[in-house]
Amino acid sequence: MILVNLAFLASKPTGHTVYAKNLLPGLSALDPVLLSGQNIPPYQCYPISDQLTPDQGTKGHFNRLKWTQFELPKIYHQLQSNLIFSPIPEAPIFTKCRYIVTLHDFIPLRFPRFTSPLTQYYRFYIPHVLAQAQHILSDSESTANDAIEFYKIPSNKITVIPLAYDNQHFRFLDLPTKNYFLYVGRHDPYKNIGRALSAFSRLPKDYEFWIAGSPDPRFTPQLQQQAESLGIRDRIKFLSYVSYAELPALINQATALVFTSLWEGFGLPVLEAMACGTPVITSNLSSIPEVAGDATILVNPYRESEIFDAMNAIVQDSSLRTQLREKGLDRAQSFSWQTTANQTAEILKRYL
Repeated sequence: MILVNLAFLASKPTGHTVYAKNLLPGLSALDPVLLSGQNIPPYQCYPISDQLTPDQGTKGHFNRLKWTQFELPKIYHQLQSNLIFSPIPEAPIFTKCRYIVTLHDFIPLRFPRFTSPLTQYYRFYIPHVLAQAQHILSDSESTANDAIEFYKIPSNKITVIPLAYDNQHFRFLDLPTKNYFLYVGRHDPYKNIGRALSAFSRLPKDYEFWIAGSPDPRFTPQLQQQAESLGIRDRIKFLSYVSYAELPALINQATALVFTSLWEGFGLPVLEAMACGTPVITSNLSSIPEVAGDATILVNPYRESEIFDAMNAIVQDSSLRTQLREKGLDRAQSFSWQTTANQTAEILKRYL
């Protein structure tokens, strides 16, 4: 029997939640038991606490780690399981539980904050999880290479399986384009929103920059202050969290997605924007070129001038916008959740 550990599922879907839920149809042939605080029909669920998720903040993460270490092994033995699959890199260590995990990125090590629990989590917990795993899945070659570099994981212990998107949800809607550039995601410094704002400030005044993502009291005020200092506060919209249902129309009507992050494990917003036919300006670093191919404008995210040149080119050149739309739509077709799920199921079967 295989247990799928979904203790982390949040009520507001983030990348990890979207990934996990889209895998489930492809795993159904394995007859998994889902460990979740949510009811997820039509799958067989073993109910656990719903207080182990990002919805509870740091307390939720801490409670989940404690549950993973002490309660999950009990469930594993009680149900006579022989494998746990965790769509995030969490599993009970120093136990006899066999498991496979998915590794998404190494952001806390590439951009460490020494007071952050997440950095310590990656320094002291994740190495043990990966060392004791039967096998490791990775979203990208970039992240797999980071696992080899940071933790000396043997390359034959890692299988790269790219993420995907819902092609019934994220698609070209043929809506009128509006004069706003769009960013989707968190407000952390490594997301590089500050340089994007500085570049945007040089564009014509009839354009706006919309920032979709839950505000963060540690970082959002700095971005708001920067917008004031640049004299563009009235042209910047902080949209807060945008629901999954609302995202396609928001992306479709944007002049372009600006996703010039300093590092990503995959970069789902880039793929979702390409699938909507929206031009994309993104980074030439980490995993993003694996996703983008030649269907976006790739820039050095540390060079504000390159970000501005790309944004200005999209404003000025309608043929470029058309070219990017067509290339993006074509590129997105090579990504499929069914393929991702099927490849994942094949790996899991080997270890059952």
